Amino acid sequence: MWTFIQDEILGMKWLNRLIGSLLSLFGLDVNEKLGSSIQFFIYDTIKIMLLLGILILIISYIQSFFPPERSKKILGRFNGIGARIIAALLGTVTPFCSCSSIPLFIGFTSAGLPLGVTFSFLISSPMVDLGSLVLLMSIFGWKVAVVYVVLGLVIAVIGGTMIERLHLEDQVQDYIRNAKQLEVPQNKLLFRDRLKYAWEQVVSTAKKVFPYVLVGVGIGAVIHNWIPKDWVIAALGGNNPFGVIIATICGIPMYADIFGTIPIAEALLDKGALLGVVLSFMMAVTTLSLPSIVMLKKAVKAKLLGIFIAICTVGIIIVGYAFNAFQYILI
Repeated sequence: MWTFIQDEILGMKWLNRLIGSLLSLFGLDVNEKLGSSIQFFIYDTIKIMLLLGILILIISYIQSFFPPERSKKILGRFNGIGARIIAALLGTVTPFCSCSSIPLFIGFTSAGLPLGVTFSFLISSPMVDLGSLVLLMSIFGWKVAVVYVVLGLVIAVIGGTMIERLHLEDQVQDYIRNAKQLEVPQNKLLFRDRLKYAWEQVVSTAKKVFPYVLVGVGIGAVIHNWIPKDWVIAALGGNNPFGVIIATICGIPMYADIFGTIPIAEALLDKGALLGVVLSFMMAVTTLSLPSIVMLKKAVKAKLLGIFIAICTVGIIIVGYAFNAFQYILI
C-alpha cells in the first residue's frame, strides 16, 4: 500500500508512463537521449507544479491562522530552547524561499524577539517546509524525507542557540533594533476568506517559483540524460571524500527554493552521486543563496552575517556526511 502511495500518488509514475506513451505517438523514442530528456522535463515540471499547488493551498490555509503579529505573540510566550524549537517549527509552515523569509525575520527582530529565535526561524523557513517533506517523500522515500526535515530543524535550533549564546544583538542594523511597532488588530476570517487567501498564495507562489522549477528541471534533464555517469561518480561519488564540501560550495551561488532543486537532486542521485552530497547541495541552495545573503546584509552587520554563514555551512556539511554514512539504510 505504501509503495503504491509513494509511486503512484506522490511520485505520480502514472503521469510519467502517460507522457512516455504520448511522446511515442508523436514518433519520439523515450529510450533515446532526446526523447528521454523531453519526457523527464515534461513529467517533472507537471508533477512538481501540481503537487506544489495542492500543498501550498493546504499550507497557506493553515498559515492564515498565523499572521506575523500572531506569530510574534506566540513566540513571545516561550523562552530559551523551547522558543527556538517553536520558531524552527513555525518555519516549516511558511512556504518561502530564503529571500521571502528575510522580511519576516526583520519583523520578528524589530518586535524584540530574541536573536536566536529569529535566526532559528530564518534557517528553518527556506530549508524545511511541509511541502518539501511531501516532495522529498515522492522521490527519495519517507525515511530520507523525515530525516532531512528533522536534521534541518536540528540545524535551525542549534544555529539559533549558538547565535544567541554569542550575544550579537549589537550586530543587527540600528534601524531594525530601534523600529517602532504598531499593534494591528487581527480580524476573524471566514472560511471563504481563508480559502481565498490560500488560493492567492498558490497563484503568487506558482508565479515566483515556476521559472526556477523550469531551470531546475532543465538542468536535471541534462544531468539525467547527457552527462556521463562516470563524471558524476568521479566528482560526487563515494570515491571523492570532498564531494559533500564541493556540493555545498557549488550550491551557494545558485538561487532557487527547494522545489527547483529537487529535480537536480533526483538526476544527480540517479547518476550515482551519494545521498549526502545531493542533500547538502539542496540545503546550500535553499539556505545560503547569494541573493538572500545580499538581502540579509542589509539587516545585519558583517560579523553576524559571517557567523550565520559559517554555522549553516558547517551544519550542512556535517549533515551531508551523516547521510552518506547511512545511505544504504535510508534508501
